Amino acid sequence: MASSVAFKLVLVVLGCMVVGAPLAEAVIPCSRVSQYVGPCISYLKKGGAVPVPCCNGIRSLIGLAGTTPDRQAVCRCLVATAKSVTGIKGDLVSGLPGACKVRLPYPIGPNVDCNRIH
Repeated sequence: MASSVAFKLVLVVLGCMVVGAPLAEAVIPCSRVSQYVGPCISYLKKGGAVPVPCCNGIRSLIGLAGTTPDRQAVCRCLVATAKSVTGIKGDLVSGLPGACKVRLPYPIGPNVDCNRIH
């Protein structure tokens, strides 16, 4: 009897782990995105030469955003930043990947629908 109860308990725990595992998958937080794109802000306001730390941050961010939820979270953070920081020039935002010689799987800018990113 006791082994039957223990067996059922193990099955319940395993079931919770299987069901809960996808829910525990965290996405990249905006604070982390800000760390990577922070060095880009002066360039996005004034233009000129793109700072090396900016491009390095963009490359690192692309490497971290390996899942659809990650890419959508990064997109949302970038859109929020583009909208909240005054003086950012939209053409510099959209041209940043090219200026850093990186390829993004989606456009960036204040009007991007992040829900459409896969």
